[in-house]
Amino acid sequence: MYSPYSTKLLLIFVILSLFEVSKSSELRFDRKNGEFRILQVADMHYGDGKTTPCEDVLPEQMHSCSDLNTTDFVIRMIRAEKPHLIVFTGDNIYGFDAKDAAKSMDSAFAPAISSNIPWAAILGNHDQESTLTREGVMKHTVGMKNTLSQLNPPDIPDIDGFGNYNLEVHGIEGSELANKSVLNLYFLDSGDYSTVQSIPGYGWIKASQQFWFQRTSKKLKKAYTQNSNGMKAPAPGLAYFHIPLPEYANFDSSNFTGVRQEGISSASINSGFFTTMVEAGDVKAAFAGHDHINDFCGKLMNINLCYAGGFGYHAYGKAGWSRRARMVVASLEKTGKGGWGAVNSIKTWKRLDDEHLTTIDTQVLWSKRSAGKVLKMCSQKEAYRPPVKSHITDA
Repeated sequence: MYSPYSTKLLLIFVILSLFEVSKSSELRFDRKNGEFRILQVADMHYGDGKTTPCEDVLPEQMHSCSDLNTTDFVIRMIRAEKPHLIVFTGDNIYGFDAKDAAKSMDSAFAPAISSNIPWAAILGNHDQESTLTREGVMKHTVGMKNTLSQLNPPDIPDIDGFGNYNLEVHGIEGSELANKSVLNLYFLDSGDYSTVQSIPGYGWIKASQQFWFQRTSKKLKKAYTQNSNGMKAPAPGLAYFHIPLPEYANFDSSNFTGVRQEGISSASINSGFFTTMVEAGDVKAAFAGHDHINDFCGKLMNINLCYAGGFGYHAYGKAGWSRRARMVVASLEKTGKGGWGAVNSIKTWKRLDDEHLTTIDTQVLWSKRSAGKVLKMCSQKEAYRPPVKSHITDA
């Protein structure tokens, strides 16, 4: 934990407001370096601000630690990484300790709003436990400044959950791909808890949501490959949801980058969304939160399954193990004419909330060069390893 900024929040907000970042709902790659930078913030667990104490920090840190440390960390990450999009992947507030859900959300998202950087959010399993329903929380989020969050796709009125939507990231303005989405972002509500009496534990991504995902993926692939100057493969996609899929249990220290320090708190059934992503063929990586002291990325059937690691201080963690955030950077390929083409690679790393915002575990999630290579597949035994569950009530 590192927090010298608590007395300087106002000054930092002013500095952030000076960033020359487009407020347009249209996301584009940076014309200067061909990058699109995404900051993932998982499990802020925001309560009531400075009166809300921290959890699982060292004894000497307790007296001065509160939700404001979470706010400081968001601000520091924005300043250090200058993301083009900030993604909050659920449990943004901790409902049980938030006296007023709307006020807690206003405070939790304040650094993103003040930065004038576009941001998007999905729900976790704790967001609705205060003064607003799950739908109410998402409606409030959608109405906030600078957010690209959406309640649900308007053309599927009966979709399960709240906060299922996609965002398109277009090519460099003036390039041949300026009017095409070269990176597709999918956001899904993974639910909170099972509503089926015979199925214990957490929620899952339902059939209606998977239908929407399949249809959206198909539509985006068609739009990208039609009259697209030889684009044969679909544009890469990234998926964001809160509760990890059962397939996250397929990894151990021999086949992931990062750490696994607790069990995989997925739903107790497998709804098949991983298979749906494999069949769609465009998603290169999926990102979850929920299990705060897991922060690994592992590849299964050519899809990277990643945790962000716990971000918030009013959330369980591990004393002495720094809170952290995940960055994802997609980079375009250079064309022969000195311009920018399609996505060439997708990289990720994490930053720790220490004095230097230490960068760790940099890795390539996907590259165009290796996309056509045949990668080693998991054996049947590995593919069906049952998930390990923990933190059924605490995550």
